[in-house]
Amino acid sequence: MTVNSAVLAVPFGAGLPIGSLAATPSCGQQPQPTPRQMEGPYFTRNSPQRRSLLEDGVSGSRLVLSGQVRGLDCAPLAGVLLDFWQADGDGRYHNRDYRLRGHQFTDHDGRYRLETVVPGLYPGRTRHLHVKVQAPAGPVLTTQLYFTGEPRNREDPIFSAALLMSRAGSSLQGESGAVQAGFDFAIPTA
Repeated sequence: MTVNSAVLAVPFGAGLPIGSLAATPSCGQQPQPTPRQMEGPYFTRNSPQRRSLLEDGVSGSRLVLSGQVRGLDCAPLAGVLLDFWQADGDGRYHNRDYRLRGHQFTDHDGRYRLETVVPGLYPGRTRHLHVKVQAPAGPVLTTQLYFTGEPRNREDPIFSAALLMSRAGSSLQGESGAVQAGFDFAIPTA
């Protein structure tokens, strides 16, 4: 696997005024459903089940994304399908195989964890991850997740601040040299 030593030129949260990100709703508050976004042209059905998209020949800096999926009543949801796909660190999608594509299911506490790479930039888009989320027998949510502090967020016509991933710590390098990000989904169950 090719892993870049430099992660991103702009730190997460750089240039954002304090208080510009909405707080994640706490249980007891009625959470808003995670916003939908377009699927895009690169989705591939029947991705392999895996929690790590890292493999030999994939360029990019390591990213660990984790979070929880809850229903609109704040209850954690077990067995939720999360299907991820993305560009590599150079901004290329691999459309002839399942590189940087995979699905997983939440654990009994509704938690998930994905190891991947920070996606690169390509014309017209900011850095983003694609994901489909579906509770057992529930509707499919198709959306995209974004990185805070990205200069291209302002230029991307479908960027949504409601879909910004959070980040732990104050530097881009997390444990084991990986960028650490988080996102909690709120989805309908029927």
